[in-house]
Amino acid sequence: MKIGCPKEIKPQEFRVGVTPTTAGEAVRHGHDVIIQAGAGLGAGFTDEDYIKAGARVADTAAEIFASSDMIVKVKEPQAIERKMLREGQMLFTYLHLAPDPEQTRDLIASGATCIAYETVTDERGGLPLLAPMSEVAGRLAPQVGAWTLQKANGGRGVLLGGVPGVGPAKVIVIGGGVVGTHAARVAAGMGADVTVLDRSLPRLRYLDDVFGRDFRNRYSSAAATAELIADADMVIGAVLIPGAAAPKLVSREQLSTMKPGAVLVDVAIDQGGCFETSKATTHQDPIYEVDGIMHYCVANMPGAVARTSTIALTNATMPYLLDLADKGWKQACADDPHLLDGLNVHAGKLTYLAVGKALGIDVTPPQVILKAA
Repeated sequence: MKIGCPKEIKPQEFRVGVTPTTAGEAVRHGHDVIIQAGAGLGAGFTDEDYIKAGARVADTAAEIFASSDMIVKVKEPQAIERKMLREGQMLFTYLHLAPDPEQTRDLIASGATCIAYETVTDERGGLPLLAPMSEVAGRLAPQVGAWTLQKANGGRGVLLGGVPGVGPAKVIVIGGGVVGTHAARVAAGMGADVTVLDRSLPRLRYLDDVFGRDFRNRYSSAAATAELIADADMVIGAVLIPGAAAPKLVSREQLSTMKPGAVLVDVAIDQGGCFETSKATTHQDPIYEVDGIMHYCVANMPGAVARTSTIALTNATMPYLLDLADKGWKQACADDPHLLDGLNVHAGKLTYLAVGKALGIDVTPPQVILKAA
């Protein structure tokens, strides 16, 4: 199979979908790997590194899209890239379709088979291809939030860990999953006063058993959220409903109850954001203010630490990439129902229920698609 990896073109996105290590493994499996010139530079990989691994280097993305059976990326294809997809081609990347009707329509129209990293599951009900970037984003959230809290950036001028005689910042993390747990660990490690909100009692018991001395947890209700954010210096939104749009858990009206200069960090922005006032930003222009509250809503947070993120991501995606290349999507998905969960679009049909509900589009179940194929 011809596997193509174009350079990411989303603003300030420095990750790459295929590393030289991944390329070398694919070549050893008998596949032809084509990398766009300069695609890996942001993550510290040169064209020569790919050539040594056995890959070919192409000058343009157009050449890669035209010649490849499978396109491997990091971020969702941008409009110019979606125009280059074709019927029968496979796309393997993050998609986050629920808040993005334009992308969804374009992918359906392309006729391509689109498998989303973020909806591939595992036998424990986890999301193994989302987890590495959730870990990175979670650990970044207190770091970028602390920067936003600085007075020069519009924040309250509060040091996350405080100093002797001055109390630490109060940090509320909404969601106790992978993102929330890593965010809480780092914020607590920086000396902040941290509380995690979650609706799962088993998850709260786990957090209490493992991290009870590091941070507190509470059951997530509208009343608890309202109470805690009113006294917070930083609120980290870490809520995820797989494949679906994130619920809005903090309204614009509630901003008036918060301390002026408090910070909202919305890690759920890829799925539309969990604060009513959230809108996607970039690393180049990451923050904005609404009603005196600072918002950090960068849609590709892990791109800021591109080398760490790229290696972590490709460690997780490589076995699936090789399976898809070795067997083709039909056999690979037939053999692995968890990979089939990643199928979002195929041959002009939407196949992921949560996206269909979010966008009002008819859905053909992936099992039906697979049986017909």
